[in-house]
Amino acid sequence: MDWARSLRGRLAARRLPARSEQELKEEEMELFTKYYMEWKGGRTGGNPSYTNIPRFYYRLPAEDEVLLQKLREESRAVFLQRKSRELLDNEELQNLWFLLDKHQTSPMIGEEAMINYENFLKVGEKAGPKCKQFFTAKIFAKLLHNDPYGRISIMQFFNYVMRKVWLHQTRIGLSLYDVAGQGYLRESDLENYILELIPTLPQLDGLEKSFYSFYVCTAVRKFFFFLDPLRTGKIKIQDILACSFLDDLLELRDEELSKESQETNWFSAPSALRVYGQYLNLDKDHNGMLSKEELSRYGTGTLTNIFLDRVFQECLTYDGEMDYKTYLDFVLALENRKEPAALQYIFKLLDIENKGYLNVFSLNYFFRAIQEQMKIHGQEPVSFQDVKDEIFDMVKPKDPYKISLQDLINSSQGDTVTSILIDLNGFWTYENREVLVASDNDSTADVDDT
Repeated sequence: MDWARSLRGRLAARRLPARSEQELKEEEMELFTKYYMEWKGGRTGGNPSYTNIPRFYYRLPAEDEVLLQKLREESRAVFLQRKSRELLDNEELQNLWFLLDKHQTSPMIGEEAMINYENFLKVGEKAGPKCKQFFTAKIFAKLLHNDPYGRISIMQFFNYVMRKVWLHQTRIGLSLYDVAGQGYLRESDLENYILELIPTLPQLDGLEKSFYSFYVCTAVRKFFFFLDPLRTGKIKIQDILACSFLDDLLELRDEELSKESQETNWFSAPSALRVYGQYLNLDKDHNGMLSKEELSRYGTGTLTNIFLDRVFQECLTYDGEMDYKTYLDFVLALENRKEPAALQYIFKLLDIENKGYLNVFSLNYFFRAIQEQMKIHGQEPVSFQDVKDEIFDMVKPKDPYKISLQDLINSSQGDTVTSILIDLNGFWTYENREVLVASDNDSTADVDDT
């Protein structure tokens, strides 16, 4: 008997009717869903809470979803108004000062009024619900400084409250310009904020309206240069509040601000006009842009050609020329060489091989230009080996053959090192530092004698 033939015949008799492709797909999906749910159930360990995860992501409305965008804007405005009403107003602050003064604890230290913890809590109860957040043991302990009677200064506490209220007011004011509602400001948002702030700053009353756009550009650039090192095009509102730039800007509300303070304040009218005036003076062909040749006259005119070449290679240019915004970054870097953001800017230019560190080759590459300038001015060139050893001694890098950006920052000598490599005047100042110190001491002695 042919067993193989009988088996094939039996199997053929039991064969199911052919199914369509659609039926096969449905069965495949059914099996996949079944096995996937079993696998998922096994991973959760049967915990019912895993099936009820609260929603944590809410997408932003798309540009064509006008109604949702409007709803989002209105809800944010209502939220910010509510937060604003929670802050202490002038009348409430005056009432708080009156209560603190009434509950001061003797004896006074000089003219400084003090208050102990017991009276501190009494004031907190009488001051009202808005003040409750300020009358805690934690804040009292923060302001306690070696008083033999365990008291704090009333003035220090009141200044603390004022500062907190100001920070919250400013946070709300900045948030009104946060179009995305994500806690950061884009360049255009900050430009709108500063433009609308100008009329409230008496020290800027003398600015012509035609200069407003240049002033806004000058002011905004400082925020983005220092607070947006990765050049993302946006800054966290928290970072704006944490830095001192906003204090410098709002300092211009003081009608009696001294001339010295204005000269050192980047946001003052004299400072902005100085920077813009320098730009116009460098622009010899009056096309609104700076070429490498025009930029070479910047400052004392002693920046090396090699460094200027790197500036135009790495920075944003238009047909090989620099606009005002790029020029502002350049000025901020060279005027603030001690700051990490400025060192990062210059380090990128010095790192010609894009290796993330400076080696002997990099240092020699830039210092050769200094030596050439010294020859042109009739000076005896200094040996590179001596300068190289001095630079490594100053920086003390982790790797004895490489200097990283962090090494420069940690050494606190970054400004000196960069000046030696890019500016003949900077190198001359370093090389003759002992003579200059001696001259300063002689001048001081002469003044004392007179």
